[in-house]
Amino acid sequence: KHLSLITIVTTGTPMVIEQIKHQLERLVPVHRVVDLTVTGKAIERELALVKVRGKGEHRVEALRLADAFRARVIDATTESFVFEITGKSDKIDQFVELMLPIGLVDVSRTGVVAIGRGAEAM
Repeated sequence: KHLSLITIVTTGTPMVIEQIKHQLERLVPVHRVVDLTVTGKAIERELALVKVRGKGEHRVEALRLADAFRARVIDATTESFVFEITGKSDKIDQFVELMLPIGLVDVSRTGVVAIGRGAEAM
């Protein structure tokens, strides 16, 4: 089978969530809608690319924070870095917030992706 998986993260009352699920099931050709909050624990992650400009002490601080957050340097020039960071959304939010005073230039985020835990397929 050639299937694509789309992850939608939303909030709402149980009635609103049910309405969203019913509307999704009416789309063609949706094979199945799975609510990961009902089926058990899910693993959620997000990826972000974070561009930071800085010289001197700001460069050192950006690298120190990247190390603390386990972000990887994927591009570096004499005046800037691009970091790749993955994790929960609040971790990425915190990293971005701390990079603001250092010289945050740009952020590109994937949005949340998720998969159910265990050996079974979704």
